[in-house]
Amino acid sequence: MIPDTEGMDRPVERGRTLNRWVVAAGAVVVLGMAIVLLRPAVSRWMSTDRSVARAQLRFATVTRGDLEYTVAVQGRVVAASQPTIFSPADGIVSIKVREGQQVEAGDVLAIVESPELESRLRQEAATSAAFESDMLRLELSQRQQSLENQQAVELAAVQKAAAGRMVERNQRLFDLGLVNQIDLETSKDDLRVAELELIQAEQRIELERDMRVFALADARSRLDRQKMVAQEFHRQVAALELVAPFAGLVATLSAEDRDAVFRNQALVGVVDLSDLEVEIGIPESSADEVAPGVAAVVTVDGSEHRGVLTRIAPAVVDGQVLGRVVFSEGVPAGLRQNQRVSTRLVLEHRENVLKVPRGPFLEGGGGTRAYLVADDLAQLCEIRVGAVSVGEVEIVAGLEPGDEIILSDMSRFDGADTVLLWD
Repeated sequence: MIPDTEGMDRPVERGRTLNRWVVAAGAVVVLGMAIVLLRPAVSRWMSTDRSVARAQLRFATVTRGDLEYTVAVQGRVVAASQPTIFSPADGIVSIKVREGQQVEAGDVLAIVESPELESRLRQEAATSAAFESDMLRLELSQRQQSLENQQAVELAAVQKAAAGRMVERNQRLFDLGLVNQIDLETSKDDLRVAELELIQAEQRIELERDMRVFALADARSRLDRQKMVAQEFHRQVAALELVAPFAGLVATLSAEDRDAVFRNQALVGVVDLSDLEVEIGIPESSADEVAPGVAAVVTVDGSEHRGVLTRIAPAVVDGQVLGRVVFSEGVPAGLRQNQRVSTRLVLEHRENVLKVPRGPFLEGGGGTRAYLVADDLAQLCEIRVGAVSVGEVEIVAGLEPGDEIILSDMSRFDGADTVLLWD
């Protein structure tokens, strides 16, 4: 016979349980407290049109300070002075430097051998010497002629004095009756002739003095002209030795050593590394706002250097207008030709304005709307912006210092008036 389970059963004492009404009341209290605590969050959630995680957005605080309205451009370092040395005459060139060589002012770059110029210089120098010899000979001749004329004047004066004494003697003898009238008149005629010869001798010496002055001036003028011709050829021969106009770098060599060259042929290009400028390409859309004299900031190896825009090209090339920026405080050390640098043209400087960092909200809101953040809500508000620089935007109206706004692109919000921000 199979036994039943009665032998396995044991009686269990029933424990005490809570009253069902008490449990229900506790649940109601807990639910009420949860509703009170969550009511603000639920209310904000129910009143928003969108919700976005904070980690997906960029924020910024409205501050007050100075703002520069700038245009960012790319620049290239170029030499302001980079002349090319040309051959002064036909001849054979001897190159004395190499490309990339550092040179000092006055260093010989090349020498052009021109036998024709050197021969012409010797000819003109010989002609100058001949003209100078002729002028010296003329001076000696005139001194001799002057001496002869002076002797003639003095002789005429002596003859006049002798004729005068003869007249006095004949007059006394005539008064005594010892000389006839004819002899007295003859002596008077001789005195008159002597007086005329003296006057003519004096006039001749004055005339010949003027002629000597004119002849000497003409000879001296011809000699001076010939000397200038000789000096010009001397200058041309000296110019055959081409020297560096300043300390710099040999950039180009347009001829080989011992090449035959012709007059005005390019030979050597030199770059002045102490006088560097920045060539910039200004976008065509901003060219109308830019003019010579605009301040510029050039960034070289992370440091900023002040400059000024000195000139701007009149033509547009490939959508850009070329300009030149000169450093205001000297060329930075270590700057190299053709080095790329970032440049900002400062079109306007405004002080003590409201500003925020520039972000995609500017284009998305058209500069008239932004999302103002308060706690966990972002409220769409109307704003008005002023000057816009590369990194900052001026706020003219709609925001106050300390306000926080969303910098991120506003297109993700689909124009919602309020957006819930959650962590």
